[in-house]
Parts: sequence; C-alpha cells; structure tokens
Amino acid sequence: MAGYGRGGMGGGMQNLMKQAQKMQEEMAETEKLLDDWEIVGTSGGEAVVVYMNAKKIIDGIEIDKSIIDPEDEEMLEDLVMAAILDGYKKADEVYKEKMAKFGGMGGMGGLM
Repeated sequence: MAGYGRGGMGGGMQNLMKQAQKMQEEMAETEKLLDDWEIVGTSGGEAVVVYMNAKKIIDGIEIDKSIIDPEDEEMLEDLVMAAILDGYKKADEVYKEKMAKFGGMGGMGGLM
C-alpha cells in the first residue's frame, strides 16, 4: 500500500507513540505532585482549618476550642463544612492549573 514504506506512516506512528508515552510520564509526575500538594481550607477566621491534598483527600482538621459550644453543634458543623468547601475550591483551582496542559485528560478519562 502507498504511504507505508520508508518515511511513511510507520515513523509518524512511532513518533506519536513516543509522545503519548512522554505525556503519560508527565501526567504521572503531575498526579504525584497533586498527591503531595497541601491545601488549607479555613472558616470562621481560621477557627476551623482543614488540610487536604489537591485531589481533595482530607488528612487533618483543626478546631479552635474557643468556638466549641455544646449548645450549638450546628454552628460547628457549618464551620467544618465551610472549611472543607473552601479547601475543595482551592484544590479545584490547583488541579485545573496543573492538569490544563493535558487537555482535561487527567484522572479516569485520561490515557492512564
């Protein structure tokens, strides 16, 4: 068939495969970076602080004891949720920024 001899599509396909492999390696490095990136979500003037990575995996919560009111559990629950949502918003920003170069192919929809 025409186009498959020397200098035909075979070389182009090999180059494409190398590029795909390089992109996979870069994506894996970026995924690792996102695992290690510390995001801090806060609420109530930092009375509640939530620590997570850029993939939204929470690994710690700090609560200022002065805001704990046994008579108002709902307020504390709201502050914890607000801190988590603040962290999620920041994590989304970091994730989008770091994964933008892969054209939205990160995670399950990507090459990996």
